[in-house]
Amino acid sequence: MLTRYKAYLQLAPLVLVLLLFVAAPLVFVVIVSFFRSDGFDTIPAFTFENYAAILSSGLTVSLYLKMIKYALMTWAASLLIGFFVAYFLVFHVNNRVVAIALFLVCTVPFWTSNVIRMISWMPVLAEQGVINSALLKLGLIDVPLRILLFSDFSVVLAYVHLFTIFMIVPIFNSMSRIDRKLFEAALDAGAGRLKTLLLVVLPLTKSGIVMGSIFVITLVMGDFYVVKVMSGGGSASVVSAMYDNVSTLLFPPAAASAVILLLILTVLIAILTRFVDVRQELAQQR
Repeated sequence: MLTRYKAYLQLAPLVLVLLLFVAAPLVFVVIVSFFRSDGFDTIPAFTFENYAAILSSGLTVSLYLKMIKYALMTWAASLLIGFFVAYFLVFHVNNRVVAIALFLVCTVPFWTSNVIRMISWMPVLAEQGVINSALLKLGLIDVPLRILLFSDFSVVLAYVHLFTIFMIVPIFNSMSRIDRKLFEAALDAGAGRLKTLLLVVLPLTKSGIVMGSIFVITLVMGDFYVVKVMSGGGSASVVSAMYDNVSTLLFPPAAASAVILLLILTVLIAILTRFVDVRQELAQQR
């Protein structure tokens, strides 16, 4: 009798954890998003006022659009960097031990705090920082560039620095599974390096690209500290607005914002997974 239900018993602890720490809090947030708040207390009353207030607020909509812009810009930059870093490590470093060692070097920044790595850009990007000082001495500019710090550029740069590793890892894993004989076949068929890259490497790393894209976009959309610090307070994020609501005990509006953000992320991830069946790709690579 126990043998028949052995698989279910083994799965039960994981299901219980997911129900308690994932499903239940999510359901609770959705329920609270339909409650009312009088500024002091949360009133259990079904209403769409929170969603209507968010979607009708030009400021809130602009925050969502800005976060989507940051996510897409960070995704494009991290994809470009991550793809070619992984390509170099897998296909241009002949010694696998050296390739793994260089890959581990990419993880060295993660030995320090994200806050330290982010703030370390300030002496580099400031008006009297390294870049502006170098450009002034070379005579390339007459006045310091203010766009380097406390701007959208500095925010995206910090995101790319913090999250590109999440793009490198899955792409590196996908590329390392590619059979080298395919390159010989492509060469025999008359394909050059660029054509081989586009027709062989790129299709076989789709699963890694999609997984890395999901990681990067999710991390950017769920962050608020980078925007707050690297924009100098000139920009805000949806998550920071939710934090302010929670700080002032406005739980229903915060919950409604969380639900909308979750829906946006779900749509973006659904669009990404339309290009590749990640489970099937991973199963084929085993």
